[in-house]
Amino acid sequence: MFRKNKAKPKANRIDTLIGEQTQLKGDISFNGGLRIDGTIVGNVGTGNDEHSLLTLSNKGTIEGDVKVPNLVIDGTIIGNVFASEHIELAANAKISGNVYYNLLEMTMGAEVNGQMIHVRQQEAGNYLDLQHEEEDNTDNFQLEQKVTVE
Repeated sequence: MFRKNKAKPKANRIDTLIGEQTQLKGDISFNGGLRIDGTIVGNVGTGNDEHSLLTLSNKGTIEGDVKVPNLVIDGTIIGNVFASEHIELAANAKISGNVYYNLLEMTMGAEVNGQMIHVRQQEAGNYLDLQHEEEDNTDNFQLEQKVTVE
């Protein structure tokens, strides 16, 4: 019949699989469905496909920022997460970073070590387009060693 919500359903197929024994270093951009069972050291994001789905299994790890419309996490992410549409945190999900979300499902056992920040759908798309400039702040930091004299 007629659907009230005319939005397309999120992608439910897997176009790309990164296996359990695979470790990739570098940023990844994808469209469609991506399942990660291995390790990614770098940022993961989508092109212009607003229905893309990233699935991170309980064996998967991402060390970097994740910027996707739809996300299912059952593994570990060390970095910030930006989900403009929907995010599902399964029981083994562990995130060390801030989570920017529109719709959120969280199962008992999931961990977020960071802030949970709700953004409206109109604003959420802007987070996926963020470009970050790298700055070299090494001149601004000083290392000091404290010595205790007895």
